[in-house]
Amino acid sequence: MNRHEEGTTRAMEYAHLGRSGLLVSRIALGAMNFGDATGKDEAFEVLDRAVDLGINHVDTADVYGGPQTPDMNQGFGTSEEIIGDWLMKSGKRDEIVLATKAYQPMGTGPNDRRLSAYHIKRACEASLRRLGTDHIDLYQMHHVDRGTPFEEIWQAMEQLIVEGKVTYVGSSNFAGWDVATAQLTAQQRGLFGLASEQSFYNLANRAIEQEMIPALEHFGIGLLTWSPLARGVLAGSEPGPDAVRRTVSGAQQQRQQYAAQLTEYEALCNQIGHDPSDVAQAWLLHQPAVTAVIAGPRTVAQLESTASASAIELDAETLTELDRIWPGPGVAPQSYAW
Repeated sequence: MNRHEEGTTRAMEYAHLGRSGLLVSRIALGAMNFGDATGKDEAFEVLDRAVDLGINHVDTADVYGGPQTPDMNQGFGTSEEIIGDWLMKSGKRDEIVLATKAYQPMGTGPNDRRLSAYHIKRACEASLRRLGTDHIDLYQMHHVDRGTPFEEIWQAMEQLIVEGKVTYVGSSNFAGWDVATAQLTAQQRGLFGLASEQSFYNLANRAIEQEMIPALEHFGIGLLTWSPLARGVLAGSEPGPDAVRRTVSGAQQQRQQYAAQLTEYEALCNQIGHDPSDVAQAWLLHQPAVTAVIAGPRTVAQLESTASASAIELDAETLTELDRIWPGPGVAPQSYAW
């Protein structure tokens, strides 16, 4: 993996998105909080600061910005709208690798969700309008749709690519065999296929090491990780006043579940002189399969903390100790068969 863009004057590191030629910052700005926990003005400040820090990858979804349920009839598309307004104001569209997603319910109708060709076309057009742009750099399937064949999905994606509305296609929350099926179907159509997969991955949950990561490495698909702090579990015992998601997500109960490991983990972090949240993100960036960590800051201060974590170097002894405290499942099938 090439982790440095030649000639850059910024401290931020960049990596190829999987086997593609596209370079993305190893910290991606996740915009899930925009329009919900983070208002428009503060979101603009976060976006401005992200560019200053060398972050060139902005990730959102059509459903972000509210409670993510059509019954509430509020918040849908707000994150994309805020990003679109910022792009217009800042004039930085060409500096950003813009990523969004489709799948989640965007209305109460039977075709207002999932990945039929019918919905993909309309979802993409709606995202383009909200984002105020003529193309999406990375268009991601937010979840696998087992009710729609990949032949239909790739036909729809190929049409969007031909029309210049989408450049790369990615997946999110897939299983390893979903990635393999999707990629082989794309190859049968002569398409590039998946450039990336977005997965839940952190020290406290390493399940994707068993089958997903081997699949991604086999096909040359980049790994973008979300929830690097395990929904607040790895944020430390005193994460600060901005860590509102910890109580909302039930992280306190999970901290009780992992109490013994967290005691050892936080002691190790104290020993090496770094905050637990920074170590958790730095560990991800030390994993060879990881292209980028998606940070979802609510504030500029949280963004800056994440960016500083990207500069932390963990030595072999520390990485070994982290593996002992938070052991992975091993690689299939060796992990469960001879």
